[in-house]
This record gives sequence, C-alpha cells and structure tokens, in this order.
Amino acid sequence: MPTHTAPASPRPPNLTHGPVDSLVVFHIGMTIHRPWRPDLWGPVFAAMPRMLAELHRHRAAAERGEAEDLGFLDAATLMGAKGPWVVQYWKSTEHLYAYARMGSRAHLPAWKAFNAAARKHPGAVGIWHETYAVDPEGIETFYGNGATVGLAKAVGSVPVGSRGRTARQRLGTA
Repeated sequence: MPTHTAPASPRPPNLTHGPVDSLVVFHIGMTIHRPWRPDLWGPVFAAMPRMLAELHRHRAAAERGEAEDLGFLDAATLMGAKGPWVVQYWKSTEHLYAYARMGSRAHLPAWKAFNAAARKHPGAVGIWHETYAVDPEGIETFYGNGATVGLAKAVGSVPVGSRGRTARQRLGTA
C-alpha cells in the first residue's frame, strides 16, 4: 500500500547583510555589583528599555517621513553574568553622539540620574560602553538557513552568493 508524505519545505536561503555606507556598532551595558539592592540598580536597568523604545519609535516615524532620522538602525539585548548588554547599530558616530546629547530624548536625563545615584551609592552598579566605527569593507556576515538577526535585521539581507560564497570572499580577502 503506497504511503503519502508531504513534500519537504524548501530550505530557507543563506544570507548576508545588505549594503551599508557606514556603520557604528555600539555596545552598552551595566554591571550589577550589589544584586541584593535592586533599589540602586533598578532605575539604571529600567532606563535602557525606555531609550530603545524611543529609538525604535523614532526610526519608524523617520521611515514614514514623519520625523528626523536619528541614525539608529536596530539593537539586540543580551543578558550576561553581571547584567544586561545591548548591541546597537547606528549609521555614524555623529548620529550616536548627537542622540546622547539631546536633552529632549531619554538618554541625557537617564545619564544625569545615573551620575547622581552613583555619587550617593558608589560601586553599586557600573555602566559601560564600547563604540566601534566599522569600515563597511571590513564586515563579513553569514546568516544560515534564513536566520535574520544582528546586522541583517538592522539593514536588511541579500543572498549570500551576491557577496561571495565564502567568508574570505565576502570580506574581500580571497
């Protein structure tokens, strides 16, 4: 007796990131030194989701032509052993620094509040950031089987073969 099996779904494509003219990768996080004192680190922890929500809303409004482009592309939040860590993608350092200085946006008030709390309770929570201005020619990405995260989520993706089949080819070192 013949059996009927459903045809296999086609395999999702292998991808690489879409074109970028310039790129800044910004890592920011906090280190919780006194986990038993959420009253000291909680406000710092709560500030980042507000900033990210603001940046995502503003990006969507800019894409609709309703707001100025702040240069924010996307972000991913990670959790480490000592606290949260956010990887952000920006169009340029100028965009990133301009946002950081805007008194009308969520970052500057949060930064001032952190500094005031840090003076009252030194060592309770640390914050850190790293900024990488990346040469677009020095970026290699691979998103296998249709994965879309990180830079591909921020700027879009293209078939991996359009940039080269191997990592060396995509990086231009083959």
